[in-house]
Amino acid sequence: MCGIVSLFPKQPELEPRVGALLADMLCQMTERGPDSAGFALYRDAVPDGQVKLTLQSESARADWGDLHGRLRKLDGHATLADHGNHAVVLTAITPAEALAWLEANASDYRVTSWGRSIEIYKEKGSPEHVIEQLHLRELGATHALGHTRMATESAVTTEHSHPFSTGLDLCLVHNGSLSNHNRLRDRLTEAGIHFQTDNDSEVAAGYLTHRLAEGDSLEQALDHAIRDLDGFYTFAIGTRDGFAVLRDPIACKPAVLAETDEWVAMASEFRAIATLPGAETAHTWEPEPARVYSWER
Repeated sequence: MCGIVSLFPKQPELEPRVGALLADMLCQMTERGPDSAGFALYRDAVPDGQVKLTLQSESARADWGDLHGRLRKLDGHATLADHGNHAVVLTAITPAEALAWLEANASDYRVTSWGRSIEIYKEKGSPEHVIEQLHLRELGATHALGHTRMATESAVTTEHSHPFSTGLDLCLVHNGSLSNHNRLRDRLTEAGIHFQTDNDSEVAAGYLTHRLAEGDSLEQALDHAIRDLDGFYTFAIGTRDGFAVLRDPIACKPAVLAETDEWVAMASEFRAIATLPGAETAHTWEPEPARVYSWER
């Protein structure tokens, strides 16, 4: 049992408040997952020719200054902004080069996301603890997803926490369980998808990354997922331009969608959506099984 929340503002005036609004939503899901929490924010997109990477350190005293100095030898214009035990790196080298360099030279740091605008922060502990530790309420975004986790199939660790990102500006949060993730992981690894954990949700993210690389649109990739992913699940998927929601064909895992003129929101339970301004007049419904819902700019 886990809790999912997503928020997609339709009006730019709401974007500076996204972190605070998502924080309130996420805290409503605490009982669904007190083990760890995480959130993906799409914000401050970098221009063509640059990539943004979010790094996480297990140490609360990470030496970000040392890492920044070493990165500057690789790319003299690289910047690093630290957020406690997370940091956001901007560099002009390619994502593949950046990931390879970090794996070879900074293996004690974990890459949680990479792309043009995505930033993923996640940590062990209750949603409120993680929100305060990582200052979520202070951050604006064009849209965002969050997840609270109750570990049922793997250890309570930061790396097993959601969201998972396996490709440029793509992330996935998941409530449920996949039954064929080990077989899929082997196939996707052979296809060049890299996994950091044994979590089934990361396999789902890797599957979508693979389908998109094969030329699918996001909706086409999710249509394939209905056929290829076995199990019970509700997915919320983030991209640079928007987000999507998909439930399996049986749809036993809860999900609620709501929309107003100002925003679209999704949550595992309505009480998270009820914290949003104007929720009392929102069009609210339960997403149908095996149907893709998506919003983009």
